[in-house]
Amino acid sequence: MHISRRKTKQIFVGSVPIGGGAPIAVQSMTIPHPSDVAGTVEQVRRLEQAGCELIRVAVPDQEAAAALSKIKSQMTVPLIADIHFDHRLALKAAEVVDCVRINPGNIGPWWKLMEVVKAVEDHGIPLRIGVNAGSLERHLLEKYGYPTAEALAESALMTVRALEDVGFTNMKVSLKASDVHMAIDAYWHFANQSNYPLHLGITEAGTTQTGSIKSSLGIGWLLMNGIGDTIRVSLAADPVEEVRVGFEILKSLELRHRGVNVIACPTCGRVEIDVVRMANELEQRLGHIHTPLTVSVLGCVVNGIGEGKEADIGIAGGQGVGILFKKGQLVRKVPSEELMETLVQEVEALAKEKEAEKDHAPPPQSGAIRPVEDLAHHSSLTGPTRSETSHSSKEIPVLPSVS
Repeated sequence: MHISRRKTKQIFVGSVPIGGGAPIAVQSMTIPHPSDVAGTVEQVRRLEQAGCELIRVAVPDQEAAAALSKIKSQMTVPLIADIHFDHRLALKAAEVVDCVRINPGNIGPWWKLMEVVKAVEDHGIPLRIGVNAGSLERHLLEKYGYPTAEALAESALMTVRALEDVGFTNMKVSLKASDVHMAIDAYWHFANQSNYPLHLGITEAGTTQTGSIKSSLGIGWLLMNGIGDTIRVSLAADPVEEVRVGFEILKSLELRHRGVNVIACPTCGRVEIDVVRMANELEQRLGHIHTPLTVSVLGCVVNGIGEGKEADIGIAGGQGVGILFKKGQLVRKVPSEELMETLVQEVEALAKEKEAEKDHAPPPQSGAIRPVEDLAHHSSLTGPTRSETSHSSKEIPVLPSVS
């Protein structure tokens, strides 16, 4: 299946392009109150190490806003400020961060939003219009009776069009709900009527297991249909898990190729090594590798090479001895107790080898097709202009209204 991505306008959050054909960026949020600068920065560094490309912090008060500059000075990825209720916090944050998120359902009267727009324009940063099912405008709740996909889409479109009327277009949009069906329908409705880049997420998704499943279904369905330009997997868990799940969703759909993809056979009566333990340990120990590699862990020697032939490298266990293979070819036999260490060492060596090859590869010729990961450095991706908005997504049909 080929995924044809929705054509969108492109914006930049710091140095990271969002939309316009750029790679789908993975982001997360920190947990500590920003006034705990040391705790926040420690989490930021863990997120950066995990590959997080955009990091958002909640800014609930002036103390948090005052700490943003100290946090920003110690980061290597763009910083986003998450603002609710008090527009003055957005004005303060705009002086420091790379993007400001506001919720049109609780930011207050129009003049407050206009002050925020002026602030982000003055500092050359984008705005995220973040609509939530739990905080829709009162008149929309009165109109629809309760939160619906149509209400979410109308809230976002109303704000976007009002901002366009005053000449502001440097924005991305999210339409989040904890209900997977509602979120999907809301994003679909919006995508049919606007070409702004979309931040995908299922809000309040739940624990690591439950939230990962709900997010994979909701975010995954939208991505499969070409909708989405940046994602955040919302979990009641360590935010590093959000990043891992986010990249796994993208890797599963072959939209991003980053890091080690561990594949393992299911448990059965033929398994002769502890596949479950080894696969989980490998994911942890190889998390520092950014080079795209597929690593296979198989439980028996009989079908090992055949079942793992698509992997770059892998092992298959046996009674007292296993095998190491690369691209379906046997490399050597390894004592069972040495399989894990051998595989880790071989994967790290293979990653270094591939990185060295990439560093010495000739630059792409003019007109050549660039790999998707290279698009982040291709500044000519601008997407449709504002005048093309009404024609930008005609390929996406409107979902029928929910009765």
